[in-house]
Amino acid sequence: MAKTPVKSVRRMSDITPERLVELNSGAAETTVLTECLAIDFAQLMRTAFPDIPAELHQQLDGSSAGITARMAQAAELLHTHGTIRLSDLNSHPSDTIRGWACYFIAQQQHLALAEKLELIRPLADDHHFGVREWAWLAMRGDLIAQPELSFSLLQPWTNDTSYKIRRYACEAVRPRGVWCAHFNLLKTQPELAAPILETLRSDPEIYVQDSVANWLNDASKTTPDWVRTLCDRWLQESTSPSTARICKRALRTINK
Repeated sequence: MAKTPVKSVRRMSDITPERLVELNSGAAETTVLTECLAIDFAQLMRTAFPDIPAELHQQLDGSSAGITARMAQAAELLHTHGTIRLSDLNSHPSDTIRGWACYFIAQQQHLALAEKLELIRPLADDHHFGVREWAWLAMRGDLIAQPELSFSLLQPWTNDTSYKIRRYACEAVRPRGVWCAHFNLLKTQPELAAPILETLRSDPEIYVQDSVANWLNDASKTTPDWVRTLCDRWLQESTSPSTARICKRALRTINK
């Protein structure tokens, strides 16, 4: 199928019918969040996996649930079908379907946390921005349920050669985060995740810097003194422009 040129998309109404057909067929990746939200999950599942019984994908029709809930629901339906394998999902051309793969992994109750993280790792390193977000959002419940183990398993990721993996280690355990349950333990005891932050305090990649700064900004809303003390120490110990940028952004709520 020929790729439809993508114009600037800010509203659902900006998406042309031809582009929507392309997205709903699974033949193309989304380019912006607006396109992600516009996809008809039932139609995408019908087209990508025609052997799935109609009564399953029909459960996605007209759903009023939020996007994260619908992602989880789609993955659950795929898991229920029984013949769908992770390999059918995690390398699919559609970023939405690769996002379903993230939730498909998270829903494997027989797997230990370490096993799930190894399976999610390629998706955390995906070239598409949306898949990388689904990779940590899908695992959020598991990480919150086993905090000490989560920090221990993610710590080595902060030294990875891929900046996307380094960013995942931080973003996945933000105290508040976006579109997800809050990590309440870290709202009151942010120091538990300090080893992850310390390794990333001078990361050269802006993508990682923003994650660390947002992590600390989250923490500043409940433990401002801890964040202020940490940033003061970092600025004394490091002359890196990366550290200075992180601290400036981390203190934005405190310094309002």
